[in-house]
Amino acid sequence: MEYQMCSYCVMDTSDPEIEFDENGVCNHCKGAKEKLREAEEKRKNFDPEAFSAEVKAAGKGKKYDCIVGISGGVDSCYVMYLIKKMGLRPLAVHFDNGWDSELAVQNIKSLLQKLEIDLYTYVVDWQEFRSLQLAFFRGSTPDCEIPTDHMTFPVLGMMAHKYKCKYIITGHNSASESILPRSWSQGHFDWRYIKSVYKMHGEGSGKLKTFPHFDRPDYDYFVRKFVWCSLLDYVDYNKEEAKKFLQENYGWRDYGGKHYESFYTKFYQTYILPVKFGYDKRRMHLSSLIVAGQLSREEALKTLETLPYDEKTIERDIEYFIEKMQISREEFDRIMKEKPLSYWDYPNDHNDLTGKVIQKLSKMFGGGGE
Repeated sequence: MEYQMCSYCVMDTSDPEIEFDENGVCNHCKGAKEKLREAEEKRKNFDPEAFSAEVKAAGKGKKYDCIVGISGGVDSCYVMYLIKKMGLRPLAVHFDNGWDSELAVQNIKSLLQKLEIDLYTYVVDWQEFRSLQLAFFRGSTPDCEIPTDHMTFPVLGMMAHKYKCKYIITGHNSASESILPRSWSQGHFDWRYIKSVYKMHGEGSGKLKTFPHFDRPDYDYFVRKFVWCSLLDYVDYNKEEAKKFLQENYGWRDYGGKHYESFYTKFYQTYILPVKFGYDKRRMHLSSLIVAGQLSREEALKTLETLPYDEKTIERDIEYFIEKMQISREEFDRIMKEKPLSYWDYPNDHNDLTGKVIQKLSKMFGGGGE
């Protein structure tokens, strides 16, 4: 395919599925604008007081009236502020997958203490989880973040079930996450795919014993049992303004990039994806903000003139990654040079009944969020 960049955003032919119209505008822009229109309709019909009363009524007599996921990123932290402002009693749920930065831990602790919100931290079985992440890396797919993304929803559901909370509130939003190229990452809710990659490339028996997951009987339960709310789509959300507010009022500190609160995510997005697969996720993050009117195309292009990773620290980051993953530098270099594969090279549930539910979940949540 001849190289081309969208004339409106900065998505380009590094996405092999991208399409352009006669004006050079890509299909991602059109899809993002539709998501933003839907979010605008939500805002028009949203009554914060009525929503708060509804959640409080459902939580009457219970310790908490909603469950809210928190990563330490700006989106989830701002949601916490909004929830508390509404007078709700949330339980914050954090997922410790072994890769949290010290700054993320500090941001979460500081914010929740000031807001007087209880925190539950789900800690993974590190050796099993490491083996699962390593299986995806060895499997040469661009979906290395799937293990973390997948477990988010069953853990939130588990806590909602435990405390009998009807409402689960997330930081997903159309303003900064409206563009998510399928080819760059997919299969987030596909348990068959995850098991297949692990069976082929994981360590030990090839069976996951402790990993929280969605299996076939769980899909309908999680979708119908709880009300999943992407609250930031119901308010006028501006990412930079939210950062400034959190910094000035709660001492929140920026990470320098989307999802960089996790070392693994930062390393995966800034090095593994662009170097091995040619995918620079900054393009989709910047393009989402362009379509939302929160960033100019010129500013985005200027950002893309720089490397996604820091040349001064990348060798240190690689050494940290291979030490924590318990592999050699030789294996790391070999995997980075192997032919890229994809979701379609492994058994998956895309085309059967479960696949329809997977697609519904993917549309609802976009495969991830801060």
